Amino acid sequence: MSKLAAVYNKIEENLLYLSLICTVTVIFIQVVMRYVFSNSLSWSEELARYVFIWQTWLGASYATRMHRHLRIEVLSEHFHGNAKKTLELIVLGLWIFFGAFLFFKGSQLVGMIWHRRQVSAAMGIPIAIPYAAIPCGALAMTVRLVFQARGVLKGRPEDGNEAVPVEEQA
Repeated sequence: MSKLAAVYNKIEENLLYLSLICTVTVIFIQVVMRYVFSNSLSWSEELARYVFIWQTWLGASYATRMHRHLRIEVLSEHFHGNAKKTLELIVLGLWIFFGAFLFFKGSQLVGMIWHRRQVSAAMGIPIAIPYAAIPCGALAMTVRLVFQARGVLKGRPEDGNEAVPVEEQA
């Protein structure tokens, strides 16, 4: 694994940990404020929602790296050797296309929202910030998929992935 991939992996993991801690802390403070002090925070639920959105899209990239996305393997179990490799490359190619499409359309959406200068109701931040999770997460996931496709072509695990596929762990 390259140093750049290792650094990126660590940053991604730390952002996921930080987002989980932030979400739990904000929701806990909101519950205490509401039920103990009878005074709720106006911005807490919005912040928790936006952090959760980012967490979901970053988590999609992490799940791609760890081979944890759902897969239907009925067809691939019947192939071996080059046929199985070809099928995997086709599936990865379709997934890369979908990720690139999400990145492109998500970027257009963020640009459109940014130009309208919409802000969130409670926190007053540009609403484009939560929407930016779509192209950022799609790009991160697509980069992971390209590394996986490269690994399949070279016949070895892709750079940046220390996970063992689920079927090999049993």
